[in-house]
Amino acid sequence: METSLREALHSAATRLSGLATARRDAQLLLLRVLGRDRAWLFAHPDGVLSEAQARQFDEWIERRARHEPVQYIVGEQEFYGLKLQVTPDVLIPRPETEHLVEAVLRRFSPGNVVRIVDVGTGSGAIAIALAHALPQAEVTGLDISAAALEIARQNAARCEVNGRIRWLKSNLLAAVRGESFDAIVSNPPYVAEAATLEAQVRLYEPREALFAGPTGLEIYERLIPEAREALHPIRANYGAMGTPALAPGGWLLLEIGHGQRDALRELLVDWGGVEFVADLQGIPRVAIARRRLTKEA
Repeated sequence: METSLREALHSAATRLSGLATARRDAQLLLLRVLGRDRAWLFAHPDGVLSEAQARQFDEWIERRARHEPVQYIVGEQEFYGLKLQVTPDVLIPRPETEHLVEAVLRRFSPGNVVRIVDVGTGSGAIAIALAHALPQAEVTGLDISAAALEIARQNAARCEVNGRIRWLKSNLLAAVRGESFDAIVSNPPYVAEAATLEAQVRLYEPREALFAGPTGLEIYERLIPEAREALHPIRANYGAMGTPALAPGGWLLLEIGHGQRDALRELLVDWGGVEFVADLQGIPRVAIARRRLTKEA
């Protein structure tokens, strides 16, 4: 018996009724099965699914009913206008992280020859977006997960910037010790271990990309001092190169979690120009600091 698209969508939304995004998710999955856009669906509500399409749609709806994220089901997520592959090996890029990219782009123009490192790159979303927007930049993506780095490489190739990004397996900045950068950016794990997360996040996204430790600040507490280490030799000898850190006057830009602004302000007390960028809901999402240029930095 043939099933119309209208009927298939209604039935799927009913099966997903326990989810707040039931109808939206059902429609998105149906569109991916059909290879069509919303305008086509609205114009053809009485079209029918083929047998193969019906099986695929049923399988996907069953997976979504078990709280698997839509992005993992379809294997893709858009970030800063770029379509990226995502798998359970990487965190799904969020719209909030686009604020971090925008904060970097407000400080550099496309013609600047700058060195940028993305710490904990995951899917490569931040590094790829920056390489795409800053064609003269030298970008490095670091991650402790070899599986994540492979996804990042594939995404960079898909976005035609792979030749301009260096991918290195690294625990924070360890792999670039001795180098210096104009900007260090990171969306690190910042969730406290006791935090309550949505089922689709808790059950499917990589735990190591989410949880930092008991307080949620543990990665910041390691990364911020690592980023600033080169200040010490520069104070003593302005011609010396230090361990991994920012070039003189370089920027540190970090995504932060809800309610972490005051703690980050304390961790950045020895930095200059500390500021925070809020998301569209007014929640501080990005911490920005600049390594001072003076000997007193």
